[in-house]
Amino acid sequence: MTLRIFISRDAGAVAVGADEVALAFEQTAAKRGVAIEIVRTGSRGLYWLEPMVEVATAQGRVAFGPVTDADVAAVLDAMIADGPHALRLGVTDEIPWLKRQTRLTFVRCGVVDPRSVEDYRAHQGYKGLERALTLGTDGILADVTASGLRGRGGAGFPTGIKWKTVAQASADRKYIVCNADEGDSGTFADRMIMEGDPFVVIEGMTIAGVAVGATKGYIYIRSEYPHAVEAMNAAVMTARRAGYLGEHICGSAHSFDLEVRVGAGAYVCGEETSLLESLEGRRGIVRAKPPLPAHKGLFGKPTVINNVLSFAAIPFILAGGAKAYADFGMGRSRGTMPIQLAGNIRYGGLFEIAFGITLGELVEDIGGGTLTGRPVRAVQVGGPLGAYFPRELFDTPFDYEAFAARDGLIGHGGIVVFDDSVDMSKQARFAMEFCAVESCGKCTPCRIGSTRGVETIDKIRRGERVPENIAVVEDLCNTMKFGSLCALGGFTPYPVMSALKHFREDFGPAPTRLQAAE
Repeated sequence: MTLRIFISRDAGAVAVGADEVALAFEQTAAKRGVAIEIVRTGSRGLYWLEPMVEVATAQGRVAFGPVTDADVAAVLDAMIADGPHALRLGVTDEIPWLKRQTRLTFVRCGVVDPRSVEDYRAHQGYKGLERALTLGTDGILADVTASGLRGRGGAGFPTGIKWKTVAQASADRKYIVCNADEGDSGTFADRMIMEGDPFVVIEGMTIAGVAVGATKGYIYIRSEYPHAVEAMNAAVMTARRAGYLGEHICGSAHSFDLEVRVGAGAYVCGEETSLLESLEGRRGIVRAKPPLPAHKGLFGKPTVINNVLSFAAIPFILAGGAKAYADFGMGRSRGTMPIQLAGNIRYGGLFEIAFGITLGELVEDIGGGTLTGRPVRAVQVGGPLGAYFPRELFDTPFDYEAFAARDGLIGHGGIVVFDDSVDMSKQARFAMEFCAVESCGKCTPCRIGSTRGVETIDKIRRGERVPENIAVVEDLCNTMKFGSLCALGGFTPYPVMSALKHFREDFGPAPTRLQAAE
């Protein structure tokens, strides 16, 4: 009998030794004459257990982790005997942290071979495209709109409205662009899905092409993601060979093809118009809007620009119908959100669940609190431009409107946890410094405001005219929020103002609260 063993090829798993573990299994099995087949999957998202190794059994896949190459011989024995081992986690699907999730977008990630279109199809892949080809433009747009899907890249704009605008635009050519320039601290969902289930992104983009009449698409991936670039390129070539990309996809009258483009490391290119400039071969600088990309986007043509997770949600919606997706969530936030838990947290990883779970449940219950064991003091939601929430706001539901009502952003779904040793004036300074470094320089509020912000916060930290300089920072934030051309300058005030509002005691020359307590 051949043992079928699953080991992640996800960059997060590889960083902690997954390749070495896979090699050790091959060598150990060869020495013993044990027949094994190793399938390199994506990650299940339980990063504190990586490298996590699974083996196919009659009861389902059984997981072990975290496994090192030194553990392989004993783990292989346990697999052969189907016996106990200190690293045995039980049937993977029954692991409580995984079982509690509602996986719609990430249902195949960590399960399938990301290089195999046959494996993708065996797990309900391309069912959405097949149905889309029978529905046509109006039917697809109706489903996407009724599903309530909003852009998962941060802005939360209704996807159906964006697609309908492009579909109704008159042009000789239209484009589909996938924004995979995931640069927010504490976020990794885009990378995970591209490395672990790339065909779902391709399928979602293809459905978009059919819906709006586009024949060409681009996936713009940040240069810091070489594993994702490799995975997407391999998947595009495989999909093309299998007839899912190129001329007359699936034997239909529709044609659609994709190309992977790699960015040059500019954070601002995560902003859609800067991304378009970069795709066109120019420096990534924000464009003034209007015109909107839906009217005049890539090469001046109507363009759909969505985030990786937005496109990855589309196949489920088209395969199962809009209601199946819209049944999850709350209010205007429908479906599920892949939430990324990072920072000083015990159980870091990806947790996909319907909108409505509270921030406190995510951090304390699911995330297990801080890794250091100290009390949680602040949580930043939505990347480096997201607001800092104190424990007093942990009852906030994970919902676009609920966060906005408390001056926060869901953004890309990243949560970064800090314990009570954090100095929030340093965090506010970092936000301004980050903006100053990453600004494209086109607009004055962002370019100058962030630089003056760093200087003014430094004065506050030195104790120079603290009340007056806090007033200056607040005024700068107001100017940046309402005067910047894009979200880089416009959202930088969120972390700064939330730090000032909830952690005012950290601003000034006096010893920090923690030092005073000690």
